[in-house]
Amino acid sequence: MAWLSITIESDARGAHALSEALLEAGAIAVDLSDAAAGSPSEQPLYAEPRSSGARAWPRARITALFPQQADVREALARAQAWAGLDAIEPLAIEPVAEQDWVRATQQQFAPVCISERLWIVPSWHAVPDAGAVNVVLDPGLAFGTGTHATTQLVLRWLERTVQGGEAVIDYGCGSGILAIAALKLGAASAGAVDVDRQARIAARRNAVQNQVRLRVSAGGARLSAPAEIVVANILAGPLVVLAPLLARLTRPQGSLALSGILADQAQEVLAAYRRWFTIAETDRQEGWVLLSGIRS
Repeated sequence: MAWLSITIESDARGAHALSEALLEAGAIAVDLSDAAAGSPSEQPLYAEPRSSGARAWPRARITALFPQQADVREALARAQAWAGLDAIEPLAIEPVAEQDWVRATQQQFAPVCISERLWIVPSWHAVPDAGAVNVVLDPGLAFGTGTHATTQLVLRWLERTVQGGEAVIDYGCGSGILAIAALKLGAASAGAVDVDRQARIAARRNAVQNQVRLRVSAGGARLSAPAEIVVANILAGPLVVLAPLLARLTRPQGSLALSGILADQAQEVLAAYRRWFTIAETDRQEGWVLLSGIRS
């Protein structure tokens, strides 16, 4: 089946309302992006709890996908009326050919070399280095494919920190990539926590695929004991809120690593953890920082 893609631009006020209206008018998918992407005016936004006020791009590019037989101009007119917006001329209306979407998605993911010793390998790829520690992963609904800078920061830290025999907790585990990597690097046990059911399902599946035993739960209260190593790759706001809990989950003299933090957020997160940890920025990649420390 072929499809039609329509692309329009709107100001921040109308973008989300128009997106919802396009879905009501028959679009099967809608994507929002920064209209200034690729220019000096591009504004990367990272939504998270505790951020000061709702933020949006000044102008958003909206791309909606319709079945090939749809009258996309009529659908756009209805959507604009429902959203209470003036008529907007589309930037483009283009056919989208059918293709093997599974294969196309898989081609986006290739093995990632974290270090000479550690690789992240999609399950459909051959292992590049059989002598390395290879974490085999199925990218899916849960965050954590090994390609994002925040994940790579923690993976490199784990490769330096895990000596063998430690208990590890991965709080906000997503795909389970960090806990699984810790186990394959030599940790004795690992607990993975995530409030998202899909993430817990993905983590369990990836653990089976890597032939490691991973304890997966929905909350830190279910973890049996503090660990020598605790990692959390979330976002700055939640990390600040979680500071007392992550402190309780870390044994005295245990190690903590925090990621998902933009450079200009680091001081706020550091301040939240200094009550319990000797902690500092220890790595940086693509504007993201890694904070790590030792529990008092």
